[in-house]
Amino acid sequence: MSGLVKRSVSLSGHATSVALEPAFWAVLDRVGAALGLSHAGLMKRIDETRGRTPLASACRLLALAWAGGDRSFAEHRSSD
Repeated sequence: MSGLVKRSVSLSGHATSVALEPAFWAVLDRVGAALGLSHAGLMKRIDETRGRTPLASACRLLALAWAGGDRSFAEHRSSD
């Protein structure tokens, strides 16, 4: 798994980690900054909207959509 960067977060009271390529983390960092969310806040929102999609896949899909100009994720409101 060379080239992946792992980040840990607590989601719904459970510790988990996500390993993604640095380019995806760079986009996700921009998403979080644009929405005023911490890393944990962004991961929570992704988790809430991903359905049955694996978390790492949901992160990659969001990064691709955001990089392509799709800002619909910004319209989702957290349950908190």
